[in-house]
Amino acid sequence: MGATAAARSVLRARVGAGLVVAVLLLPLGSWALARAGVVAEATTIPVGVLAMIGGYVLLPALSEERSPYRHARRSLTARTLTGPRTVDLDRIATVRLVTTFSQTGVYRTVVVRDADGVRLGLTTGRSHEHLRRAVANAERNAGPGTPGPRVSRAAMAHLGLTPGRRGLVLHTVLAFLCMTVSMSLYLSVVIPLSGQ
Repeated sequence: MGATAAARSVLRARVGAGLVVAVLLLPLGSWALARAGVVAEATTIPVGVLAMIGGYVLLPALSEERSPYRHARRSLTARTLTGPRTVDLDRIATVRLVTTFSQTGVYRTVVVRDADGVRLGLTTGRSHEHLRRAVANAERNAGPGTPGPRVSRAAMAHLGLTPGRRGLVLHTVLAFLCMTVSMSLYLSVVIPLSGQ
């Protein structure tokens, strides 16, 4: 993938993230409209709850792979909400695990970032297998003093690169705590804006 294509991919991802942040800031706009007398002050709470849910769903989904996929030996290409992305598997910088929760259970996405800054969230077993091989090759080929890709313990456990599931359990508990605390803090800011 060329430098300009990688730069465009990163720019599209940043614009998408900026839109999600704008969604999360909607309650402030609702509050400003309520102060101006355009809408009722009570609209801030429903707007805040909807914005929180929208941000929680959209932010991790921005980089998730969607079909059609293209798996090559040295790269992974997939469509995302912000356009097509190609990650260079020979130049992996970081691999981390993002865990979200829904009524149906726990949902895990392995997010890989290459040296160009392109991020792609991998959700399919076939993509995980390509990444598993690429990480193993990168660690094997890294010379002395040359760092390989930074892979989180939870991602290594999820990909099956380490024995045991301890890192995955700890990651899941921390992800759940972070989600509940951040949503509580968000609502603790939104509710006083409604004047109640």
